[in-house]
Amino acid sequence: MTLLAGSIGVIFGVANKRSIAWGIAQAMSAAGMRLAFTYQGERLKENVVELAATLAGSLVLPCDVTSDVEVAAVFEAVERELGRLDTLVHSVAYAPREELEGEFVTTSRDGFRTTLDISAYSLVALTRAALPLLERSGRGSVLAMTYYGAEKVAASYNVMGVAKAALEGTVRYLAAGLGPRGVRVNAISAGPVNTLAARGVRGFTGMLKHHAARAPLRRNVELREIGDTAVFLASSMASGITGEVLFVDAGYNIMAV
Repeated sequence: MTLLAGSIGVIFGVANKRSIAWGIAQAMSAAGMRLAFTYQGERLKENVVELAATLAGSLVLPCDVTSDVEVAAVFEAVERELGRLDTLVHSVAYAPREELEGEFVTTSRDGFRTTLDISAYSLVALTRAALPLLERSGRGSVLAMTYYGAEKVAASYNVMGVAKAALEGTVRYLAAGLGPRGVRVNAISAGPVNTLAARGVRGFTGMLKHHAARAPLRRNVELREIGDTAVFLASSMASGITGEVLFVDAGYNIMAV
């Protein structure tokens, strides 16, 4: 499959081989895209470097998405080393563990600020820094990852649900503002996947079982399916799609009680 042949992408948010971001990376690479990856801190560097080494021509860069200086440095390196940028993948989310364990009403001011900054505002910061390259591409696209907890209350999701709601709003506003500049912005709302971040949500195993029992396809979504959808959204086949949140959740979101 060569839908993305000759294109360049940068992916934020790979933590390990179970990451949704890594599933997207594998699919995009298989479709012909050359990739850059970022990592935050030495703790994650080894995993990202090891995974990136399995994809030919990959670039690995440090980045704390709360630092405008580090964000700018990433795109300077991408331009210098890879020459262009066609796709930006934002798969970044974080909330302090204690903010996911109690009642939402107990959310601290600092916890709220941190979660919204890393999980939602970072999409603005990354897109702004990438914009000159994305505009120059002529087919620039931005892709963010969200979850149904942005629309409906999910147990133990708390402030992360609010952050994902902000992220989805951010996708729409960015899409409206950047459309005239030839840049598309979309999000994938994936069903629950057993990632490092998901394990921080209390009762996640039960969530997986419930989802599989209620979803029309009677199963959970696979990383491959999320990756294939990302390839579609980054490709010319989705050239008329922007500002959308596309569900890849085995149909769970259509079900009522």
